Amino acid sequence: MNLPSHAQVVVIGGGIIGCSTAYHLARDHKADVVLLEQGRLTSGSTWHAAGLVGQLRSSASITRVLKYSVELYKGLEAETGLATGWKMTGCLRLATSQDRWTEFRRLATTAKSFGMEMHLISPAEVKALWPLMDVSDLVGASWLPTDGQASPSDITQSLAKGARMHGAKLFEETRVTGFEMRDGRIVKVKTAKGDIACETVVNCAGQWARQVGVMAGINVPLQPVKHQYIITEKIDGLAADAPTIRDPDRRTYFKEEVGGLVMGGYEPNPQAWTTGDVPDDWEFRLFDDDYDHFEQHMTQAIERVPALANVGVKQMINGPESFTPDGNFILGSAPECANMFVGAGFNAFGIASGGGAGWVLAEWAVRGEAPLDLWVVDIRRFSGLHRDRQWVSDRTLEAYGKHYTIGYPHEEYASGRPRIVSPLYERLKQHRAVFGSKLGWERPNWFAPEGMAAEDVYSMGRQNWFGPVGDEHRHVREAVGIFDQSSFAKYEIGGADALKALDWICANDVARPAGRLTYTQLLNTRGGIEADLTVARLADEKFYVVTGTGFRTHDLAWIAEHVGKGLDVTLIDVTEDFGTLSLMGPRARDVLAAVTKADVSNADFPFGHVREIEIAGHTVRALRVTYVGELGWELHVPIAATGIVFDALMAAGKPQRIRPVGYRALESLRLEKGYRAWGSDITPNDTPFEAGLGWAVKLRKNTDFLGRSALLKLGDRPLQKRLAAFTADAPDIVLVGRETILRDGLPVGYLTSGGYGYTIGKNIGYGYVRNADGVSDTFLRSGRYELVVANEPTPATLHMEPLYDPKGARVKA
Repeated sequence: MNLPSHAQVVVIGGGIIGCSTAYHLARDHKADVVLLEQGRLTSGSTWHAAGLVGQLRSSASITRVLKYSVELYKGLEAETGLATGWKMTGCLRLATSQDRWTEFRRLATTAKSFGMEMHLISPAEVKALWPLMDVSDLVGASWLPTDGQASPSDITQSLAKGARMHGAKLFEETRVTGFEMRDGRIVKVKTAKGDIACETVVNCAGQWARQVGVMAGINVPLQPVKHQYIITEKIDGLAADAPTIRDPDRRTYFKEEVGGLVMGGYEPNPQAWTTGDVPDDWEFRLFDDDYDHFEQHMTQAIERVPALANVGVKQMINGPESFTPDGNFILGSAPECANMFVGAGFNAFGIASGGGAGWVLAEWAVRGEAPLDLWVVDIRRFSGLHRDRQWVSDRTLEAYGKHYTIGYPHEEYASGRPRIVSPLYERLKQHRAVFGSKLGWERPNWFAPEGMAAEDVYSMGRQNWFGPVGDEHRHVREAVGIFDQSSFAKYEIGGADALKALDWICANDVARPAGRLTYTQLLNTRGGIEADLTVARLADEKFYVVTGTGFRTHDLAWIAEHVGKGLDVTLIDVTEDFGTLSLMGPRARDVLAAVTKADVSNADFPFGHVREIEIAGHTVRALRVTYVGELGWELHVPIAATGIVFDALMAAGKPQRIRPVGYRALESLRLEKGYRAWGSDITPNDTPFEAGLGWAVKLRKNTDFLGRSALLKLGDRPLQKRLAAFTADAPDIVLVGRETILRDGLPVGYLTSGGYGYTIGKNIGYGYVRNADGVSDTFLRSGRYELVVANEPTPATLHMEPLYDPKGARVKA
């Protein structure tokens, strides 16, 4: 079969992800698809994958993607006639410590929240399921009966056959050598066997995805890591349907294979392959066995399954797997190239993810929009920082080493830091700041009092910063605090058509006079919330947009892609041009008035306005806006002057007891005030009306905007879910999100965020209450509520308005 001269979609890579994507493009969208594989199908890393299939992740959307994989694998053989090796053996996860057991109790709650079956069982029950195991050190285990295992090569061949049955054309031994580009788009895929004109390219090239991306000018930040496992000879007494085992405290996993065991692990000292290019001719190839490096797993495995001491090793597999800097895979549309989509970097979850990833990637590539909230795996979560291959390698190896460690709440990465620092970094260090990191920026999370170590001590209960953060929180409520938020992403939008462009992109009304601010959501075609940001109109043709640190790449690309064709609009990222000091608290005006000649009275500078004012000889953009629920200003300062302005504020604020405050206090302050956080409380799955943000949507104006038609279609239909606030009095619980919400004893949703409110003295959580027949005020008010925290129900109270200053009087003081 000769290469066609044209295809609607070209998929690059014939591993499980590429074949699944081609299958779904052909089956669901009847697309004209060509798949190109440089070697033979599965010959990269699919063929040597261990084939464990787990479904539960900390994101509801990703769990849904993995559950879809399992459903697909169950029925694929009936469609294609090719077996997949799918066995629903169930999976045991073992706990040997109280912290791990708490983690499992929280995971069991998450499973319930996401509609999955998961049981916590005793060591005796584990022994009954897996008689060859030594359970003497176990506290217990979690049991997921619907997990299982599959044969990676068989699934891929079955998907490839299915793709062909639905009309896709697959070509092996066809290497992509480059792209012909025009105006930031791929117009032709070049191969050694000829060129193919196309509309869309999907890069599923596995460990080569980074190299393929570079040819189109995009960055795919993954790192191949050497991953080893063994396959043993037959073991007497091992059942063919033995559950798969994850033994995280010993960093190992097991699955049955032809009467023996597959056993591998995630060591704390992993070995990267190369930060350079992966050789093209790495087809069905492995590295040499490295028993010295593997010995740490062997020792642990024999202690868990003593029979392993007396059984031969049939084969050792030492092959490269693609891992990423945060342990999540990479999907979606690359911001640097308008028509290349990526599916890569699966962190050894490729088999579990394959079916579902192909489904969402096909939807995304055809419709130009993700079908559900996939932010945690979106390629746009990365930034220019991730072009540094050494940094990516260091951080990825750290993430690999944490694969089986206990996931403590609020845990920070340590490698590659400090990378980006604000001009206040050294000053804040002097104030005993404990820093976290967001998209490379060092940010003060909290400040340690004298006599206390300035470091996080992780635990499953209240962590060591709980008390000091309470002091910072109260200080903002009672006096005045200063937050270094220089890491905020900031853009300038100008040109004769700037307003026209923003009017289409923004759900709220930005057509306000110069000097006004608008808090707005940006919506997708389903009416879901794609971004949540502030637009300040500085002049008739000049707007200043401020959004969260982590959303810098995503929000900029979303705006750029939705500016109408032919409009006179300039869009510039000015993040590093401005430092941001947020001056917040009832005494903020006293401090600001002491450092500027500008009139900052409520009459002259009301809430929701922006002014350029002078502080310490520098022009500052002052935005009267808040995320803490107090009087305050965000002061956007030319970056070089950030230190000078900070010093001036600190000196002038002494009588008002000014002090620096960190992001942990910011979080507790916003929870009390009911401000939403994008990525948790509001996502592309949620509309503004479901999120209680309908007041920020310009439906009454006769102006079309992106997402309007979807909202109008929902019209007067009762909302099937609504975001609500919950408080829980129990002093010993810790809310972290994903706790199940019970109404009259039945699950109706789960928390999207959780924490503690120091002013009200209670645990606070937010979450969507769901009901197929509609969620009315009466429905919300009439229920008796509980939250399931680490598998234990605790009484909770639902609230319909902000817990602190519900009328907003303090903000507008």
